[in-house]
Parts: sequence; C-alpha cells; structure tokens
Amino acid sequence: MASIKKRTTKGQTTYQVQIRLKGYPQQTATFHRLTDAKKWASDTESDIRHGRHFKTIEAKKHTFGEMIDRYLEIKLPETPKSIKQRTPQLLRWKKELGVYLLSEINASRIVEIKEKLLTEKVPNGNKRAPSTVVRYMAALSHVFTTAVNEWEWMDDNPMRKVKRPKEPRGRVRFLSDDERQRLLNVASQYKNPHIYAIIVLALSTGMRQGEILNLKWNDINLKEGYLIIHESKNDERRRIPITGYVLELLKKHNKIRRIDTNFVFYGEKPTSPYFIRNIWTALMAQAEIEDFKFHDLRHSAASYLAMNGASLAEIAEILGHKTLQMVKRYAHLSDSHTSSVVASMNEKIFG
Repeated sequence: MASIKKRTTKGQTTYQVQIRLKGYPQQTATFHRLTDAKKWASDTESDIRHGRHFKTIEAKKHTFGEMIDRYLEIKLPETPKSIKQRTPQLLRWKKELGVYLLSEINASRIVEIKEKLLTEKVPNGNKRAPSTVVRYMAALSHVFTTAVNEWEWMDDNPMRKVKRPKEPRGRVRFLSDDERQRLLNVASQYKNPHIYAIIVLALSTGMRQGEILNLKWNDINLKEGYLIIHESKNDERRRIPITGYVLELLKKHNKIRRIDTNFVFYGEKPTSPYFIRNIWTALMAQAEIEDFKFHDLRHSAASYLAMNGASLAEIAEILGHKTLQMVKRYAHLSDSHTSSVVASMNEKIFG
C-alpha cells in the first residue's frame, strides 16, 4: 500500500510517497504538490500490479544503442543467415536513435526515421524501395520484441503503432512458350552442361538459385525421384519431387559427375559451386529475352503450375513458402482451374 508523508523544511513543503507491496521492492518518490504525489502513488501501484512498473524503470536505465548492441552480440548470431542483411539495417537505426533512452523511444520518433529512409536516395540515385524500408522495420521490430519479452527492458513494442509503407505488388515475370524454347535452345549449345541442366531444374521445380547451385549428389535420390533441400531460405527442410524429363537429365548428368566433388554443379574449383551469374547476361542476349532475372525462372515454374491446375496451397508447398500470401500473385493464372472446381461443386450439389 502507499503512504504519503508531509515534510516541511525551511518553509518548503514536500510530500514523500512510499509504496510497499508484498513480493516487490519498496518504491519511493518525493513531490512538491500533494496531487502529484497521489497520482504517482496510484499510477505506480497499478503499474506494479500489472507488471509494467519495473520495465519502465529498466527503460530509463538503457539507451536504444545499448539495446541494438546487445541484440547484435547475443541474439542475431542465433540466425546466421540474417547477419549480413540485418547488421547494417540495425546499425542505421542505432545511428539515428542510439543516444535516446528506451523510455524516450516512441512511435513518432520511429516514423521520422521511416520517412527519412523512404525519401533519401541510395547509391544508384533512386529512392529506397518501400519493400526495403519494410525490411528495416521488421529487423527493428524483432529487437523490440526481444527487449520486451526476454530482457524486460520495455513494456511494449512501439513498432506496433507504426504503419508499414505500402509495397508494390510482387513481380510476376515468366517466360512465354517461345521465350522458354529460345532459352533452352541457347543453353543446350553451351559446352558446359551445367547451364542447361540448371535452367531445366529451375523451371521444373521452382527451386531458388542458391538451392540449385549448392545441391549435392547425396541430396538427390535418382531411384525414387526426389531431392532434399536441407537449408532453405525459411530454415526448413524441404522434399522436392523430380520426375519426367528433369529426372532423366539428372541421371544423364550423374554419368559425367566428377569423383573429387559432391557438388552437382561445380565451379572452376570442384570444391566450390558453379557461378552462373557470370554468363546470365550473355545468355539472355543470345536468347533475345529482355527484363528477365534468374529468380524469374522460379516465377515461371510457379506460373506454369498455376496454369496447369495446381492450387495455391500446392504451389506454396512446392516452392517452400510458409504462407499463401507469397503465391497469391499467381491466383489469376489459375482462374480456369478455380472456375472448374466451383462448377464441379455446383453440379454435384444442385444437379
């Protein structure tokens, strides 16, 4: 309970508040006005009972910069794949807000930096993309979540009140039938057999570039027709079926494999994976294909799946997406399949 003692020294009156609650350390504060003393006593008692008060005290002890440093040192190493991208993002936040106490950090301060990130120009002369700013915000939000839930330095995550910038719709660039044929024709003429096999595998499975280039022979079961991705972007193990032409191509590729490496697609040094980026631009020029990146082979595979009747859930499972959000961009391509499903349902229940 709270007690308030009135003290007068040299003609000056003060009010000392003491709060004693079982199981909690005593809290004391002094005020010049009785109304302030009563309000502090009431608010503090409520905060203690609801578990907010001591987090507020911690927020006044630590700076934003200390929070970032602790996260970079202890928490970020738990997700090694995120270190390269998130470190510069978090250091930028520290540069902007590092001197402030955590108790001084609120949504309005974060919004100021968000707007700055959106309006300033990056090295290529363009403004930073909204999707990039979203990643900056996501990185910081995880730091706050850690500070709230694990370290108890803060009472709440201020990012909850900050609206993320609207991102443009995901890019959907896929090869037309004619473009696909030109690309495969050009790739098949390369002396290095890796190039053709890499492109066929990407189009057949929707695998990411890194997943393909780091593929090892012990990840592939040619007899049963599947391969395993042990380290995906989402840190989940994924099994991918391989069948038909791509299976026969990999069997053929297996016959010319080197015994001094386990990489399916090895580089100049057998112990390193192949680096396709060196020839991708030339490949596109020879095939007369414009505005097409290697990652668009993944979009092509997803688009072909959609146009051949695969559901969004099936596409998400094949591509390794945790949610359907990323594959909704292909929804319009499966309209005919959706229509047939609806028609089938109506015919069954209504005759």
